[in-house]
Amino acid sequence: MNHTSSDAIEKDRDRFVERLLKSTAGAFDIFTIYLGDRLGFYRALSAHGPITSEELASHTGTYERYVREWLEQQTVAGILKVEDEAAAARSRRYRLPAGHREVLVDRDSLNYLAPLAQMVAGAVRPMHQVLKAYRSGKGVPYPYYGAEFREGQAAMNRTMFLRQLGTEWLPSIPDVHRRLMADPPARVADIGCGGGWSGIGMAQAYPKVQVDGYDLDEASVELARGNVADAGLEERVRIHHRDAADPSLRGRYDLVTAFECVHDMADPVGALRTMLSLARDGGSVMVMDERVGDRFTARGNEVEWMMYGWSVLHCLPVGKADGPSVETGTVMRPETLKQYAAEAGFCDTEILPIDNFFFRFYRLKVLCR
Repeated sequence: MNHTSSDAIEKDRDRFVERLLKSTAGAFDIFTIYLGDRLGFYRALSAHGPITSEELASHTGTYERYVREWLEQQTVAGILKVEDEAAAARSRRYRLPAGHREVLVDRDSLNYLAPLAQMVAGAVRPMHQVLKAYRSGKGVPYPYYGAEFREGQAAMNRTMFLRQLGTEWLPSIPDVHRRLMADPPARVADIGCGGGWSGIGMAQAYPKVQVDGYDLDEASVELARGNVADAGLEERVRIHHRDAADPSLRGRYDLVTAFECVHDMADPVGALRTMLSLARDGGSVMVMDERVGDRFTARGNEVEWMMYGWSVLHCLPVGKADGPSVETGTVMRPETLKQYAAEAGFCDTEILPIDNFFFRFYRLKVLCR
């Protein structure tokens, strides 16, 4: 029998009510940040602030009354500051605090999080299809999430791939680092390359390497090719809209990578088996995926609240879109990946000593001696 007192129940209820109200405020933060980012409001505030609603509308080609409402909302939410709140509505000047600028404007900062709002907007885009999937047991194809999710995820990963992949992560694996620096030029296969920033980061850090990025999503391939062209790396980074399981590619690569995509795959064992086949004798295979806990606990670890959110709305439905699916979801625990790798034919899986808040890095051993 449950002997919880009515007073305890009421306190628990009140805490939950407070939580939902805070969550609603957070949701409004995310979607209004999405507006500010996509409409160029934060960039204009950073460049021209303090600024009035009319000036911001003029700089961004938007309608003043909408802009004024957004500025007031952002101020009440604590994201912007107002210089003269007692002034007439159109005369008030608003500014972006210096500490917020890095998070919302500086795309080269590791603290840049504006694309997170874009990802969330994309994650809820096919909500009706997600509802249908929960009832039918089917999946939701990745293209249904549209440009918002695809571009938001690429933008979120961009800075760490450009600033950390080739300068911190790969150099922490000495034999891989040496091979990427050496002659003859190393060849890299990047599976599920998305927006292409991982290949760009490797090519910029290692001036000799040749990178082949593979992705089955046509829109992602076009996005990646544009990013590669903008980086001036078309001679060394090539993006392919094709299945890397093609037998003609066997044994071509010194390094095979999969960054934050194995958990999305309907057949991760098959994908890892392909990665194994791509690696030449003496080659290496590296997987980066979410840094979730070793096992399920009611509290989760520091990042599982986010990873389960992505999984419920996006990764599990996407992973079930192509059947048959093993139904992994975002929360792929280390033992799960190790099991997949063993089934794929790898002789061992090592967790690499790379410190990252969101991600865990694995080296899948091609040969055991």
